[in-house]
Amino acid sequence: MYECSLERMTNKINTFSQFGDAGHGGITRYTLSKEDVLARNEFIKRMQAIGATIEIDDVANIYATLPGSDASAKRIVMGSHSDSVKNGGNYDGILGVMSAMEVLETVAQNNIAHKHPLTAMIWTNEEGSLYPPAMMISGVVCYDYLPEDVRGKFKYEDMMQSTSVLDKQTTFGQALDASEFKGDIANRLSPDNYKCMFEIHIEQGPILEDAGNDIGVVDCVLGMFNYRLRFYGQTVHAGTFPMPKRRDALYAASQALCYLHDEIDKLGYSDLVYTTGEIECHPNVHTCVPDEVDFSIDVRHESAEVRAKVLAVVQSCSEKQWAGCSCKVDKMWNRDTVYWNDTLVSFVKAAAEETGVSHQVLHSGAGHDAQFAAYMMPTTMIFVQSKDGLSHCEQEYSSPEQCTCGATVLLNAVLKADAE
Repeated sequence: MYECSLERMTNKINTFSQFGDAGHGGITRYTLSKEDVLARNEFIKRMQAIGATIEIDDVANIYATLPGSDASAKRIVMGSHSDSVKNGGNYDGILGVMSAMEVLETVAQNNIAHKHPLTAMIWTNEEGSLYPPAMMISGVVCYDYLPEDVRGKFKYEDMMQSTSVLDKQTTFGQALDASEFKGDIANRLSPDNYKCMFEIHIEQGPILEDAGNDIGVVDCVLGMFNYRLRFYGQTVHAGTFPMPKRRDALYAASQALCYLHDEIDKLGYSDLVYTTGEIECHPNVHTCVPDEVDFSIDVRHESAEVRAKVLAVVQSCSEKQWAGCSCKVDKMWNRDTVYWNDTLVSFVKAAAEETGVSHQVLHSGAGHDAQFAAYMMPTTMIFVQSKDGLSHCEQEYSSPEQCTCGATVLLNAVLKADAE
């Protein structure tokens, strides 16, 4: 068993946290921004220093590769993304990049024999926080392999026209053309040239911390669906119209939301999660009774049967009147549970056991680039404990020791895949 370097990992964490420092312990590092360019160039500099070959594809993904003993063997790739959400933390995404770097650095320093070329990768625009949607470029690269109902969101032409949420004018395609990272389409990740993929990520939840374990052996990304519930009433004056005659769409929506919580909880699935995170109210004027309100419902669970039971509850809202208002239920999108490759999962578990790193098997509730890559080639993920379960915020934290443990597990799992 080989161990990665705590000193090197700590240095990388401290260095990359400077690129986009938002002044409160976290970062804002939008894709292809000047802050992201700094992070990308640091990655390239460090990888070239150990003798890795740098390649960039047409959508700005970066690949750093150490050769193996068999020049004809397919590559084993490790990586994640370098961009962040606004006022995000120093670990989401970039930990997977730093861990891949650490694996290559450890292999180079210790002259670890390996057959397959080993590649550290930066995915472009995973967060989609400047140019929506999230997981944009893994969607583009893996497009031909995605399920039909997922693929439609990621047409190359549409993604190039995605508009900046800041200036509402600049497109992703324009930013890509203006960047120094538009390379050759021939360099894209593909099953012709790559054997398998690993991605490390912070857990983004409290399960590992609550159990006292440092590492998660991830077996799947949960299936989910997202619907909108839309309520239709009547706008009238807030000061003059009698209460009994009102059709208040916001009041109706609040009744339905309470109904959803009550009925979904009655199903009794403790591992089910559901969220209303977005609401729109019209006309959104304090002197007017709302006439149209809609809200989102995001539901996640491994089992398609469980999701179907929840969906029946959600759809039942359209059969009722709510405070005199009608309700329409619209599907936004859904995805099936994506299971990681059993062999790669077993390599991660064995590596954690053999290195003595505390661990447990768990699911991912969030989507990641690896999720789309899994449709194209054998793929798996490793989670590192998140303090207090926090992520997508400046308080996000995983200790250098835990991050190094994750990289150590990654290294030894990759070597098992290399020897397969």
